[in-house]
Amino acid sequence: MNKKMLAASALFAVSAAVAGEFETWYGGYGESQIQTGLGNGSGTHGYWYSYNDNDDGGNSKVVWPVESDEFNSNSGSDPVIEHCGGICGSAVLDKGILTYNPFVGIGFNVVGEDASGNPVPGDASAWGGLCITYTSSVAPSLELGLGEFDATIGYANPATLLSKAASASTSKAIPWSGFTQPSWYKGTTKISGEEAAKQLVSVKFKMQAQPGTYDFNICAIGPYDGSCPQSCGCCGPSLPYDAINSVRGPSNAKATLLGRNLGISGVNSAATVEVKNIQGQVVAKGAIDKGSTLDLSSLDVGVYMVQVTGKSVNFVDKIVLK
Repeated sequence: MNKKMLAASALFAVSAAVAGEFETWYGGYGESQIQTGLGNGSGTHGYWYSYNDNDDGGNSKVVWPVESDEFNSNSGSDPVIEHCGGICGSAVLDKGILTYNPFVGIGFNVVGEDASGNPVPGDASAWGGLCITYTSSVAPSLELGLGEFDATIGYANPATLLSKAASASTSKAIPWSGFTQPSWYKGTTKISGEEAAKQLVSVKFKMQAQPGTYDFNICAIGPYDGSCPQSCGCCGPSLPYDAINSVRGPSNAKATLLGRNLGISGVNSAATVEVKNIQGQVVAKGAIDKGSTLDLSSLDVGVYMVQVTGKSVNFVDKIVLK
């Protein structure tokens, strides 16, 4: 590693956060924030934002399937996620006066912003890499954003090229070693995927191609072994979103875990509980009422959806078994 890279790594190491548990994000659960495990307490990590080539002379943009004027605000992606079961839209690529192919992208900050509103880095080495489930009518790339350091490497960020998935969704898991700088980069400051993970600022899903309109949907994203589903639509709630939101709003009902025992608080009468894995398969089922629990000790570690139906309750929640 050259001296510039050593100096940069040392600088980032001082401010970088320590990696925590990255919970795989499933668009079908309707949650706007990705729990990266690296949040700095500002409440600004893990929210989707969009970016484009307009500052460089392009005219590209993302057209959302529902109105979302404030998409880049913390909760601005909610209407899109609820409509798509993920982050979906159309990438309208318009070259303008660019001398290279136009682009747009969707990303999220890993740690969040500092007091000045600048995104800060964190050490995501423990994630091992990334997994993603998506559809895209153009071959996208998954890129590691490094904040201010992007300019130092001429915006030749470590990335991995994903396959086109227009007719059916696909899933891919990429270790940090699978992220490399583009072949066109001839600069002297090199950085590997493993090194970039130690100073990671953002994760970006980038679509760059000939001018045209390309559809996409990001259904899930998580760490390398984060059990991203094999296809979109496998693990979202089967109840309407208004039923989910009614529980997250005024209702007090929610799923609770005490070890491997599942309870439903805020339920005053008997209800039926179904626990589904990320493939949508029912792996546990039973009747539950106030004070009773359902034993989940036979289930593997992972993320599950809990669906509760009864005379006075009807909702879906997510649990994580550890």
